[in-house]
Amino acid sequence: MAKTKHPSTWAKVRKFFNDIHLWTGLISGLVIIAVCLSGTIYVYNSEIREWSNRELHSVNDPGTSRKAADELYNIIKDADLGTVTSISIPTDLNRSVQVNVRAEGDKSRFGTSYYLNPYSGEILGNSKEATRTDEFMGYMFSLHRWLLLDRIEEPLIGELPNRQLGSYISGTATILFTIGVLTGLVIWFPQKLKTWRQGLKVKWNANWKRLNYDLHNTFAFYSLIFLLIMGATGPFWSFPWYRDGWQKLWGTYQEAPANPGPRGGGPGPRGGGPGSMAAGEAPADVPLLPLDTYIAAAETVLPYKGDYRIGIPNQPNGKVTINKNRTGFFAPSAGDRVDLDIATAAVQELDIFREKPVNERISRSIKALHVGDVYGQFTKLLYFFACLIATSLPITGTLIWINKMKKKDKNKKGTKKRNKVAV
Repeated sequence: MAKTKHPSTWAKVRKFFNDIHLWTGLISGLVIIAVCLSGTIYVYNSEIREWSNRELHSVNDPGTSRKAADELYNIIKDADLGTVTSISIPTDLNRSVQVNVRAEGDKSRFGTSYYLNPYSGEILGNSKEATRTDEFMGYMFSLHRWLLLDRIEEPLIGELPNRQLGSYISGTATILFTIGVLTGLVIWFPQKLKTWRQGLKVKWNANWKRLNYDLHNTFAFYSLIFLLIMGATGPFWSFPWYRDGWQKLWGTYQEAPANPGPRGGGPGPRGGGPGSMAAGEAPADVPLLPLDTYIAAAETVLPYKGDYRIGIPNQPNGKVTINKNRTGFFAPSAGDRVDLDIATAAVQELDIFREKPVNERISRSIKALHVGDVYGQFTKLLYFFACLIATSLPITGTLIWINKMKKKDKNKKGTKKRNKVAV
């Protein structure tokens, strides 16, 4: 009598992870397709918006010098469009200068951006002039973050805001997707190491079922690290507990102050404490130096080619904050910051990103890690293909499952038929 062949331990482990992989994929599949498809497009959000608004962002270099930063600043200031909060000066001579303004009563997060021709001083337009492309990208962002539920006014579940509901759904689906990626790696890992290379190839000349199987497994393996990064960072914007856990993991968590006081500072007036002005005494309004003076001061501590963003202080005796970002195909997205004394342009504080501990750099780069803007266009291109693969995984995975179900059903029918013949 033949001995019954029992499944090996590896086969049992593989089946356990295969079941988890299957059900996490089936449950989250439709949401992941929507989230990843919109994410694939949104990787190039800035480039798409700028391409559709070329008249705002691009200028022709006439071969003459650009106007001084102060001249451009005063053009917007004299136009009485609101309070100037910052001015961005690109290193690319064919790009416009951006001046951010906050008008009285404007409650939007960033205010309004005005774009100027740095050679003529002409105001080219502003960020409030939305195009169809801007509207489309807005829908893509809404689909990615909230599954478009924020577009519905009436709450769908009790008093839970639809935006929060959509965020919970997309966040949960992302967690399930990450579990699916990890279990998929276990399933992919060959029982015999000598056959591991077979899992790295796609048989393009095979039948469609085998081709679909290879596309699902091989492409997922090659994009594994990016899928895990996107999946691990995504829930950061969905769940407060996840956000707190992320910060605690990297040792950057800080308790919110019990009494935050006025916006932008701790208890009491911003910059208060020893040496501050006495109660009721108005500080002297220190005028700005020429903006080029601050740029020159920043150049001494940040001596590399890059784009500048100059923050204009909105209070007397404030500080001028300059952010500088490197440019280029492999340029890191994280920039450096220098705080300057408004009266003397002396350096008060210097914040160099690459000099920070690794845990702080990772924690601060959460958005860049999620959208692929880590090392410029290089990582954006990698994320674009990885996100496109992620969009396809629920589809190819479902086809694999359907084909297996059909094969099982066919085998059952064949077994029944053979039993009848034997009888």
